[in-house]
Amino acid sequence: MFFSMFMEAIRAMGANRLRTFLTMLGMVIGVGAVVLMLAVGEGTRITIKNQVDALGTNIFIVLAGFQNTGGVRSGSGQRHTLTALDAEAIRQMDDIVGATPVAISNLQLVAGGQNWNTQVNGVNEDFLVVRSWDVAEGRPMDYLDSQSASRVIWLGKSTAEELFGSTDPVGATIRVGMVPFTVAGVLASKGQSLDGRDQDDTAIVPFSTFNRFLETGHFQFMVRMIMVKARDGANMDQVEEDMRLLLRERHRLVDAMQDDDFFINNLSALMDSAEEMARAMTLLLGAIASVSLAVGGIGIMNIMLVSVTERTREIGIRLAIGARKKDILSQFLLEAMLVSFTGGFLGLLLGSLGASIVSFAIGMTVSVTPFSMILSFSVSLGIGIFFGFYPAWKAASQNPIEALHYQ
Repeated sequence: MFFSMFMEAIRAMGANRLRTFLTMLGMVIGVGAVVLMLAVGEGTRITIKNQVDALGTNIFIVLAGFQNTGGVRSGSGQRHTLTALDAEAIRQMDDIVGATPVAISNLQLVAGGQNWNTQVNGVNEDFLVVRSWDVAEGRPMDYLDSQSASRVIWLGKSTAEELFGSTDPVGATIRVGMVPFTVAGVLASKGQSLDGRDQDDTAIVPFSTFNRFLETGHFQFMVRMIMVKARDGANMDQVEEDMRLLLRERHRLVDAMQDDDFFINNLSALMDSAEEMARAMTLLLGAIASVSLAVGGIGIMNIMLVSVTERTREIGIRLAIGARKKDILSQFLLEAMLVSFTGGFLGLLLGSLGASIVSFAIGMTVSVTPFSMILSFSVSLGIGIFFGFYPAWKAASQNPIEALHYQ
């Protein structure tokens, strides 16, 4: 029974191929647009997640306070309110994996006949743990490096390429300003940050070395920020509050009315917010593209109504020779579903191809997921049923005598 109805639906579709194709085209474009938009949204979410993960997970940034001179307030980090001992105290807290003071300066690096200006960071051995940053070549920084003010330096991948090209820089001597350093390692590639900055265009030295040899001005021994990593599964809000109370105690801010002389930023909250925004954008893009699916569904209903009108005598004959109303309903509903099914399948191919073209043409990350394909196809099939039901019901409701006399 079903096979005969299926073959009849194929015959009806083939009777007017151009009209069937144009009807199907609405579903093809609709499904293709939904797949493409969801792929773009998912690609954006993946890009944001990778960039945030590149910063490290479960990270807090503690910034020094601001100055207030004559009512003019400077930005954060311009007041000497944090010390390396603060970082060490935070490091001893429960739920803390690592904490490092960070001193920053843009300096000129010279290696042989090459030179490059980059950001040099004074950190301790916890820095690589906090940032989840591997060492691609050479060795990682250790406790002895941090305590002995060793003149050793680790180069970011981009910085190493600018100074040494394809040559292995480990063990080479370079100048940072006028101070000679030995390259102890090259950091693994991190890629771009959320603000588009190349994270691999950097260098790190021990914090004690930075203070002794590289920072000799007003900000010597000043810690502009402390980077902290909490253990996986820790309550980030509670860790942040414990950290705040510890720093207030160390800075003798005993009066509850006294403001904190530091700022704590929770990067995990930033990641959650960024991913939530990406998910919202994906849903928005999908919703916008779904409008074309609705238009395609209206097209199916319109053509099916035309088909019912054209086949009124055929419907009357079937009813007269014993066909039940549910048989007529099923026949026309199957035709609508077949148009929607075929259009949805072709739309999946079109959307996947479009996503590949977008990725290749503009270098944008796109991701066609099985979920988006199943969702788009299911919605297209549902639209075929929804918009095809009324024409099918109208066909099944025909009066056999009136249908037979229809001209």
